Amino acid sequence: MTSLSIVVPVYKEEKNVLEFLARIVPILEQQNLEFEIIFALDPSPDHTEEIIIERHQQDARIKCLKFSRRVGQPMATLAGLQYSSGDAVIVMDVDMQDPPELIVAMIKKWREGYDVVVPQRRSREGEPWIKKIVAAVGYKIINKIANVSIPPNTGDFRLLSRRVVHEIVQLKESHGFLRGMVAIVGFKQCLIPFDRPPRLFGRTNYNRFLGSLRIGFNGIFCFSTFALTLATQLGFIIAIASFLIMLIYLFFKLMGWQILWGNPTLVILISFLGGVQLISIGILGEYIGRIYEEVRGRPKFIIDQEIGF
Repeated sequence: MTSLSIVVPVYKEEKNVLEFLARIVPILEQQNLEFEIIFALDPSPDHTEEIIIERHQQDARIKCLKFSRRVGQPMATLAGLQYSSGDAVIVMDVDMQDPPELIVAMIKKWREGYDVVVPQRRSREGEPWIKKIVAAVGYKIINKIANVSIPPNTGDFRLLSRRVVHEIVQLKESHGFLRGMVAIVGFKQCLIPFDRPPRLFGRTNYNRFLGSLRIGFNGIFCFSTFALTLATQLGFIIAIASFLIMLIYLFFKLMGWQILWGNPTLVILISFLGGVQLISIGILGEYIGRIYEEVRGRPKFIIDQEIGF
């Protein structure tokens, strides 16, 4: 007999919780293992909390961590990992886009000896085309420049063995980018392809465009210094180009040719150089901001209530 923990970050999911439990509990009961379902709850203005508490009173295996304020999905996930007790932990969403039926195959791979089992999306139904493009391009860029390899078309939906969870909760990073943190930890990993269904009820709490960009920036700036190197290289290229332009004008002057120099040329050069400078400052700001977050050392989350622990 082994044990399994299911970590589910939730916020404003009152319509999905009951259907999620109705599908996942029978599946877990058939796996010949003890289990717990941990809802990591950001304080919600709807009835999500009441529904979870009511189900906990009916089934002690359903537990809840309520935070003192909204901490966001990444930190809620890390809190669930820290409070989990299973020999393996599965992180998944409550909106049914992470199919509970896939848990059977994930457990099988874990029992075969894999420490990390990651479902990989073959299709992404119900998502706008711009988000799909941003995700595809983002993964290619991250895997091209990052110090770790992150499988494309994957999310936080994954199974982690106890020793992987132990190493992740020891990490001090405050960004909570689980995909990158799992890649840093390493261990034996495998992928399971699946077709991602559309969301069951409601709308995602992530911005459809900016949410993907924010995740992508974490992958770029938290796991690579390539952006700083790129800014330096761009500075050298512009400096060399400026020097060559100066030599060309000097040649024209020595030859006695008329030099055409007008307002449009000045505007283009000044705007281009100003844009490059602002981009470089922005890149530095991204790194400095993350350094600031790490140095402050604020707690990643504060628990208001522990229900079922």
